[in-house]
Amino acid sequence: MGILGALSTAVSGLSAQSYALENISGNIANSQTVGFKGVGTSFLDLVQDSAAGQETSGSVAYSSLTNTLQGTLSATGVPTNMALSGDGYFVVSKNTGSSSQPTFTGSSLYTRRGDYTTDQNGYLVNGAGLYLAGTSYNPSTGAVTGSSTTPAKVSKSQLPAKASTSIAYSGNLPSTPKPNNYSSTVSGSDMLNPADFSTNPVTTGTVVGADQTTFLNESINGGEVSLYNSAGSSATAQLRWAKTASASSGTTWQLFYQTNSSAGATDVAWKSVGSNVTFGTGGALTSSSNVSVSNLTVDGKNFGTINLSFSSGLTQYGDTNGTATTTVDQNGYSAGSLTGISVGSDGTITGSYSNGQNAKLAQVTIAHFAASNALKREDGGAFSATPDSGQATFGLNGTTIAGGSVEQSNTDISDEFSKMIVTQQAYSANTRVMSTAQQMLQDVINIIR
Repeated sequence: MGILGALSTAVSGLSAQSYALENISGNIANSQTVGFKGVGTSFLDLVQDSAAGQETSGSVAYSSLTNTLQGTLSATGVPTNMALSGDGYFVVSKNTGSSSQPTFTGSSLYTRRGDYTTDQNGYLVNGAGLYLAGTSYNPSTGAVTGSSTTPAKVSKSQLPAKASTSIAYSGNLPSTPKPNNYSSTVSGSDMLNPADFSTNPVTTGTVVGADQTTFLNESINGGEVSLYNSAGSSATAQLRWAKTASASSGTTWQLFYQTNSSAGATDVAWKSVGSNVTFGTGGALTSSSNVSVSNLTVDGKNFGTINLSFSSGLTQYGDTNGTATTTVDQNGYSAGSLTGISVGSDGTITGSYSNGQNAKLAQVTIAHFAASNALKREDGGAFSATPDSGQATFGLNGTTIAGGSVEQSNTDISDEFSKMIVTQQAYSANTRVMSTAQQMLQDVINIIR
């Protein structure tokens, strides 16, 4: 290689350093771009074919290399923003339709940019206009409404009411209850006395309006529970416990609920749940832990058959106050509108509703590649798969998602400035080679003259 070869090599050097400077400028320009991955320049020396020991330094080739190091995670306070902690990419699609009627065609793209917000249709769209893929769910039924690689759609519809079908009841009843009529000197004053009622509530399972005061004085508070029918209409059922029998083998109780708060003298005001509740001498429940209460009605609102369950734990131990300590819950609720969205570490998107309920709306899809450095860069911080990168595999694979956060650009400004200085010096040195070669050629021409 002579002078002309030196000129050719210097030209390749200028081209390579220009390319490096272009990448540096792009990195600096995107230092504040969410999810941006910096681009480095890889150089490769080219040597002409020659005999051993006579090789010369040749030209230089260049290529890009994506820096896949994770950027800093920054909290934004926007619940639908997401940042990946670990490997992987969000799966996204381009909208080939309009914003009001989006359509999605073509292959999936992959990105770390997670500044997602919901659009008018409920889709999650990032700042580059790419639509997040994930499995969508019907919040009412939990049924899947889309595939894992199609854009996730967050349903903004109202969560319909759910009728109450079961009551979970747990707690402790005092071995010696102390109702209003209780006296430590009067035997049996801790129990319900049928002789004090116009109709025997132990055998009939009912308390009429004329006997309400007596019933309240001979029973203890058992808590309350709000029930819902299929239309979302609710009523609060007041509960009371009455101890009805005591023997050496254990005790018997009945649980009553108020069926009519405005009952007249002959109207039924309180009804038993229909089954005796018994405890052994050690205070453990000996009767069935499940009671079916048929035709449960509160103030004219019928809730059908309700399963009353004591399986969470109902005991009868001593209590100096003589009162019941209870926890009562049920599975119904009124209709509710969507009030908020949150993203879990596993990519579950959950909706919060005005009725206090939560429902799964979508599951974010995360893609991984065997050779992520071989992905092809696309606009908007996205990448597409190539034969060298391999096909995407889906799943968390140890990656977690930070909701309400985004991943910042991984560009290091100070590092880019130092690279820029080195690149500038290398570029200037190549121009000196060209000027020196030009001077040498001029000297040859001058010899001829």
